[in-house]
Amino acid sequence: MSAPIVEMKNIKKHFGHVIALNGVSFDIRAGECHCLLGDNGAGKSTFIKTMSGVHKPSEGEMFVQGKPVKFDTPRDAMEAGIATVYQDLAMIPLMSVSRNFWMGREREKGFWPFRTLDTKEADRVTMAEMEKMGIHLRGPDQAVGTLSGGERQTVAIARAVYFGAKVLILDEPTSALGVRQTANVLNTIAQVRKQGIGVVFITHNVRHAMAVGDRFTVLNRGQTLGTAARGEVDAPGLQDMMAGGAELIELESSLGGTV
Repeated sequence: MSAPIVEMKNIKKHFGHVIALNGVSFDIRAGECHCLLGDNGAGKSTFIKTMSGVHKPSEGEMFVQGKPVKFDTPRDAMEAGIATVYQDLAMIPLMSVSRNFWMGREREKGFWPFRTLDTKEADRVTMAEMEKMGIHLRGPDQAVGTLSGGERQTVAIARAVYFGAKVLILDEPTSALGVRQTANVLNTIAQVRKQGIGVVFITHNVRHAMAVGDRFTVLNRGQTLGTAARGEVDAPGLQDMMAGGAELIELESSLGGTV
C-alpha cells in the first residue's frame, strides 16, 4: 500500500468553548477516493477547511508526502497540491467557461511591459481539458450559467486538476443535483482517480459514496467513528454509523420497535 499524500493526525479544532473537532485522524493516498461521511453538524466542513488552510488546528499534526506542514492560508495548501471545490463553486455565471477556468491565473504572452492575455491558447486548453472530463462545450465562450449543475462541478474539478492538484477535496458535490447530473460528477471523480490524484469526497449520501469510494470514514460530533475499506462495510452499516450507531440501537430498544 502506497504512503499517504496527505495525513491528518489527531486534529482538534476549538472555537472558544465550542469543540468542532475532537481528535480526527484521516489520510488520502494517490488514485483513491476516500469518502468522509457524516450528518449535518458532524464536523465535515470544519475538517476540510482545516485540511485546506482556512482554519488552523488547535491541536494535531498534518503531513504532506511525509513532511510536517502548517498552512497559514488556503494558498499555502494550494501550493502543496491540495485543491478544494466548494458547493458554491466560486464561479461567475455570466462569464465564459474559459474565463472562469483561468480566473486568477490568466495565461499571458509577450514580454513585460507589453504582455497581453493569450486568449487563443487559453481557449484551446479549456476545450481540451473539458473534453478529457467528458464535457462537450459549444465553445470556450459559452457562459457558465448555461451549464448544468454537474457540468459546472466538472469545470471546477478540471480547473483544479489542470493547475496541479495532488489531492482534490469535493464538498458535497452531488447534494443539489439530479440523477443524470450526479452520474456525470461521479464519472468525473473516476476520471480524476485514473490520473493518480487522491479524491476526498465529502457527502452525507451513502449511495453516492458507495458508488465511487475506496475507503469510508464517518464523523459524528467532531469525532471519527471509524474507517473501513470497500468490502468491509455495506450501505446500511454506514447509514447506522452516521445516524449514531449504538445511540440508534438504544433508541430503538427504548421505543420497542424500529426507528
